[in-house]
Amino acid sequence: MSEKEDEKGKRGAHHTELYFEVPPTCLPIVYSPEYNITFMGLEKLHPFDAGKWGKVIHFLKEEQFISDDNIVQAREATEEDLLVVHTRRYLSKLKWSLVVATITEIPPVLFLPNFLVQRKVLRPLRTQTGGTIMAGKLAMDRGWAINVGGGFHHCSSDKGGGFCAYADITLAIKFLFERVEGVCRATIIDLDAHQGNGHERDFLDDRRVYIMDVYNRYIYPGDGYAKRAIKRKVELDWGTEDMEYLQKVELHVEGALNEVRPDIIIYNAGTDILDGDPLGGLAISPQGIVKRDEIVFRAARRRSIPILMVTSGGYQKKTARIIADSILNLNREGLIEGVAAEEAGPSFMPLMMSKSLSSGATFNAI
Repeated sequence: MSEKEDEKGKRGAHHTELYFEVPPTCLPIVYSPEYNITFMGLEKLHPFDAGKWGKVIHFLKEEQFISDDNIVQAREATEEDLLVVHTRRYLSKLKWSLVVATITEIPPVLFLPNFLVQRKVLRPLRTQTGGTIMAGKLAMDRGWAINVGGGFHHCSSDKGGGFCAYADITLAIKFLFERVEGVCRATIIDLDAHQGNGHERDFLDDRRVYIMDVYNRYIYPGDGYAKRAIKRKVELDWGTEDMEYLQKVELHVEGALNEVRPDIIIYNAGTDILDGDPLGGLAISPQGIVKRDEIVFRAARRRSIPILMVTSGGYQKKTARIIADSILNLNREGLIEGVAAEEAGPSFMPLMMSKSLSSGATFNAI
């Protein structure tokens, strides 16, 4: 434990609105319409579909898997929540539109007044960050949770990039370490096409966190310093296809969970591995993505390890449908429960109780 963490522990955890008792009638699926970024079409200047989260929810509603009444409404992370990980200096930098334009890779944001940037760009990202933190507690209570957004794995405590302004994965883990009895070890399984250098930098010297990262070795960010934090590193070549990919995922997920048994798994389920993705450079089919998610959830559920899934990167319009199809498949396979807790019986008993109830632009990626 670092001196900073030890000092925080002595002061005690701050008051937060993100940890609260969720009605048993709600599924542990977290979302808010505030996730979606829309402002004068500027969001279209980055290949990221800034409305994909709402589309996932729409598809799940169409299939009658969820309704507005049985999912958890995400709350925005406050400055005090963010300071659990982020430095004040970094959060102050976000008050400059130039900094946010650089992080989001949308150059015209530079010319917007910062109050608009806060409201139209950063507030949605803070709400997704709050959703990831909330889903961490839900995973411990219910055995699994999905934040339909989040997965900002390029952001660390003092630096953003690749469309990632807040370190939601690090925050979710630090909240659990501070606030939930018995959570001493966490494993991050990062299967986005890009290296997760943000959480890697944050946990570089923290032995409580085991990181497995599978990514295209040739693309952004290529952060050699952060790679030192990866305990199980799987570097892929351009155009890797389903058979090789799924064999490697299954082999290394099983290996990682056999090597260290964590108290929580944070699964970064980026869909930028999809064939044709403009930034990912891999060639995985929609069926391959669905199977990948099934492999990870099956490994976690077989060991009775709580799992939190975030959706991370994915730069084609069809990724929203694939995410929804994957969630529906997890339900069909019995890996998540598609009924409300009070109808489901003993399997929904809490696993752990909380201590307190632009032309020429080069784009990088979540």
